Amino acid sequence: MIFKFLILSDEVDNFKREIKIDADATFLDLYKSILDCTGYSDKEMASFFLTDNKWRKKQEITLVEMDTDSDEDSFTMDECVLSDFLEDEKQKLMFVFEYLTERALYIELSEIIPGKNLKKAICTVSEGEPPVQITEIQDVKHEGVTFDLGESFYGDENFDLDELDKEGFDGLDEIDISSNTDSADIY
Repeated sequence: MIFKFLILSDEVDNFKREIKIDADATFLDLYKSILDCTGYSDKEMASFFLTDNKWRKKQEITLVEMDTDSDEDSFTMDECVLSDFLEDEKQKLMFVFEYLTERALYIELSEIIPGKNLKKAICTVSEGEPPVQITEIQDVKHEGVTFDLGESFYGDENFDLDELDKEGFDGLDEIDISSNTDSADIY
C-alpha cells in the first residue's frame, strides 16, 4: 500500500510538495524524504504531530527519545510505522521543523493506493520554495501576539493584586539572613 501526502506551508503560499511513500515505511523515512525535497538540514530537532481536522495537536512522534517523567508513551520516528498511526484519507499531521517558534509544515494523507508498494519514498510534486528552516528571533512576526494581563491572567477572576502581602509568608521576616547560616538552611 502506498500513502500519498500533500505538504503545504502557512508561510509560503506557492509552496507545495507531494510525497509518495510505502505505508510500511517509518516516520523517520517520511522525515528524511521531507528533508530531501525541502533542502532542510538534519541537524535540527523536529517532530510529527498527529492532529485532528482543525490541526489541533494530538500525538507527538519525536526524532529522538525525549526523557519525560510523564505517564504518556513516548514515540520516536524510527520505531513508528506510518500504517500503524495513519489509516484514513484526509488524515492530518504537522511536521514541526523549528521548535523555538513551533513553525511547521501541514501534511494531509491525500490518497491511499492499495495493492502497490514502493521501495523508496519519492517526491512527485515540487512547487515553490520551502519556508526557511531557521529564523532569527528578530525575524519572527509579533503581530497578533497579546498578553492578557487582566484579572484572569492569574487564573482567578477574583484575584486582587492588593491582597498579595506578607500574610502568606509568616516566619520569613523572622529569619536573620545576616547570621552565618547556609542559605540552603533558610528553606
